[in-house]
Amino acid sequence: MKRHSKFLLAGSSIAAMLMAAPAFAQDAVEAQDEAAPVQDEGGLTEIVVTATKRGQAQNVQDVPIAVTAFGSDQLDSLHASSIASVSYSVPNASLESVGTTPGYANFSVRGLGINSSIPSIDPTVGVFVDGVYLGVSAGVLFDTFDLEGIEVLRGPQGLLFGRNVTGGAVVLRTTTPSNRFRVDARAGVSTGLEYKASLSVSGPIVEDRLSAKLAVYYNHDAGWFTNDFNGQKVGKSETLIVRPALRFTPADDFEVILRYEHGRIRGDGPVATNHGLYPRDSFRVNLNYAGFLTSDWDQGIAEVNIGVGFGDGTITNIAAVRALSNDTGGDVDASPSTALHSRNNTRQWQFSNELRYAGTFGRFDVTSGLFYFDQDINYAESRLLSGGALLVSGGGRQKQSSFGIFTTVDWRITDHLTLSVGGRYSTEDKSVLVRSIGVGGCNLDQLNCSYDFTDAQSWDGFTPRVGIQFKPTEKTMLYGSFSQGFRSGGYNFRNLNPNVSPGPFDQEQQDAYEVGVKHEVGRIARINLAGFYSKIYGSQREFQAPFAPFGSFQIITNAADLSIKGLEGELLITPMRGLTIAGQFGYTEGKYEKILFDLNADGVINARDYALKLPRLAPWSYGGSITYNTAINDRISIEGRVGVNYRDAAFYNDQNTGLLNSATMVDAGLSLTSGRFKLSVYGTNLLNEATFGTEAPLPFFSGSTFAPLNKGRVYGAEIGYKF
Repeated sequence: MKRHSKFLLAGSSIAAMLMAAPAFAQDAVEAQDEAAPVQDEGGLTEIVVTATKRGQAQNVQDVPIAVTAFGSDQLDSLHASSIASVSYSVPNASLESVGTTPGYANFSVRGLGINSSIPSIDPTVGVFVDGVYLGVSAGVLFDTFDLEGIEVLRGPQGLLFGRNVTGGAVVLRTTTPSNRFRVDARAGVSTGLEYKASLSVSGPIVEDRLSAKLAVYYNHDAGWFTNDFNGQKVGKSETLIVRPALRFTPADDFEVILRYEHGRIRGDGPVATNHGLYPRDSFRVNLNYAGFLTSDWDQGIAEVNIGVGFGDGTITNIAAVRALSNDTGGDVDASPSTALHSRNNTRQWQFSNELRYAGTFGRFDVTSGLFYFDQDINYAESRLLSGGALLVSGGGRQKQSSFGIFTTVDWRITDHLTLSVGGRYSTEDKSVLVRSIGVGGCNLDQLNCSYDFTDAQSWDGFTPRVGIQFKPTEKTMLYGSFSQGFRSGGYNFRNLNPNVSPGPFDQEQQDAYEVGVKHEVGRIARINLAGFYSKIYGSQREFQAPFAPFGSFQIITNAADLSIKGLEGELLITPMRGLTIAGQFGYTEGKYEKILFDLNADGVINARDYALKLPRLAPWSYGGSITYNTAINDRISIEGRVGVNYRDAAFYNDQNTGLLNSATMVDAGLSLTSGRFKLSVYGTNLLNEATFGTEAPLPFFSGSTFAPLNKGRVYGAEIGYKF
């Protein structure tokens, strides 16, 4: 009740702030009605992104960072049901679930990721929805409906996006209410069986002044996997998401966008296999406990854009509040015995506000802002062990607040040469109560614990960025940059040994260098290349090891200094009208420079530790797709697409005792468009590759592992209507 009261109070504060906003400005600030990319018939597609926070979208070819962007049309062609669906199409990135908790994101970019579903562990890749940072990774991977676009920004993004983005940032943009009446309705079915339907209606209430949107999504998944234990389907879920929004433009230079989202998911727990029972290429599971997932969230976002004469600029304020309840249980031993069944219960509440200005003064483009973030996390977990004879539990409560101030200036020295200089100062305070895992540690229903550890700590950091851009021609840009990343310290809520302190572990710092070239050949081809080198000091690592009868224990510490370097490239060719050929590749290499913690637990730090490979770092990823669209007549067109993408195997943990499979993902689709209707048939993972986001060794029997599976081959059909 208190948390819902906080939610209502914060919503009232946002409304009051909007009513008090200035009612006058100089220049128009008009939100885009159309999703990116914008089709340029007979040539390349122009892709626009919002990554630079300039107050308006920019052509991705003019943005001096490595970024992969997907517009709504591309997401449709990929039949992307979640962010994970585009994972293999992004070089040097893994945008997938950790698997311990359904829908819990565990993204890795350029070899920087985490191996944990503990909500007190900050991710290396931040997720932002409509400009709002998501404080925990739960509930991130469930849908891609109602999206204008996805932007994957590689490398540290600490200047504009702040804390905990040393690996990069994933930026999602939902659709904005339109000034003309629009309908987007879809219904589909795929193997499982899985049924889904969505409807988005948008249009004006008061012409050119007030518009509204209502988007609704429903998904019923009957389960793709068959449980050997009882022959029943597992992996079932039911999802409902509702997104209303209002856009108010009382003047040409004043805009208010109010967004609300309610989400609800009910379903099974993680579907895990055990590689001590089944081979690594198998989808077979044998679970005596299907588990459960109960997830509910509500979030409200208020965005204000005001055009001002000062620097012909834009003032933007984005205030948001989000409340999440996520309760899940699973069969971690992934076997027909009750060696380890788990339950995790999380309650999270967050409030954030970003106020920024973007303007131009002669040859100087300026972006500056303030950021505030407040979060309350209450977490508890339990483990049912030894055939159900032993129940232990633990968890923690964390309150934190963050503040940041940032400025970046682009100086266009000449029409061809630009110098960029910027910096961000961030500070973060965390106070925690922790209960180490033991008998009678926590009541998961009430989320109360008998805490045995109390602490508070603060971290701060300055993250500068210096870059240079050279455009010898309108279609060619060369760039280079040096930047630093900052990831705050924290605490371990999954502390198994009361004699080991759950924290704090210290902050992580990063020096990053990047060079790149972006080039277009007429209206036919586009090629983007980037090279990077990063040095990470005090890298935070989640050390996991089997520990009977508890399954495993976990220690989080600043384990090492390490370096990562690599190359990546993307190619797009349109040799003839209707034909598009796309390709991408990524290569990453990493090593430990200085080890501070005994990674392989043999009692000494020596050459064997230095020979270990970095976790979640796949050396090679590459692939491509061919899309052809042709018109039968003035009303009917056909589009076909085939994509093939590959990613190397990668070790799951620092000890290199768990391995994530290499995989070749093949997908294909065929669609027929007639007027406002579109019928599509498609297949994903056509080679039926077995992949999983975790492979954690367990102590129960030889080769025992916990490996939550992703779906294999899926066939589907969808019908859509757009007006």
